[in-house]
Amino acid sequence: QVQLVESGGDLVQPGGSLRLSCAPAGYIFNAESMRWYRQAPGKERELVATITYGGDASYADPVKGRFTISRDSPKNTVYLQMNGLKPEDTAVYYCNADIFLTSGEYYSGNSPKNYWGQGTQVTVSS
Repeated sequence: QVQLVESGGDLVQPGGSLRLSCAPAGYIFNAESMRWYRQAPGKERELVATITYGGDASYADPVKGRFTISRDSPKNTVYLQMNGLKPEDTAVYYCNADIFLTSGEYYSGNSPKNYWGQGTQVTVSS
């Protein structure tokens, strides 16, 4: 098992920016696809953005043109740059990743395992 640790959540005014980061707390062999989800009060968790190991990114419609997902693959770290924040972006943001913990897992031919972080609060309010 490994813990994914998010950071960067904060209270920000509408129109402001934040950068979220997520990295494993311990050693892993490799992270494949990495994602950001969010969950607003009273709503279901929703996928915000995905980035593959090769760097291909995709976004949910509400954040297209405002959010950018990126990664530092050697550090197995994923980022979410959020610009033009709106009150409706207020939510707990969760990191999610498909991970091989060891080289043995990777070369076994099995699929990576999926892991979640504990979340970081983003509040957009004046």
